[in-house]
Amino acid sequence: MIAIDFVQPDGTREKIFTREGYTLMEAAVRSGVAGILAECGGSCACATCHVIVDPDWVETVGPPNTMEEQLLEMLDTRQAASRLGCQVKLKQAFDGLVVQVPAID
Repeated sequence: MIAIDFVQPDGTREKIFTREGYTLMEAAVRSGVAGILAECGGSCACATCHVIVDPDWVETVGPPNTMEEQLLEMLDTRQAASRLGCQVKLKQAFDGLVVQVPAID
């Protein structure tokens, strides 16, 4: 199992447990994580699964692909460590991952 901590805008943490092979967005939706809307269902078309990867995990998770980068550029809440959860395929090396859920305006 892979443990992931989602940090909400108010600082509360929610730890979920998931399996390798899901995307970060799928794991969040299956667990009911607030703020991960996933309106496009994971097709990299909406940015409603935006998360900010904890600095300690940026290198492990890696950078966004070109299509993801284009969607992230449209977000006011984007940060250097922003990723779309639908594009982060989970693997065992991500056990303990921490991501922040940005505030939804």
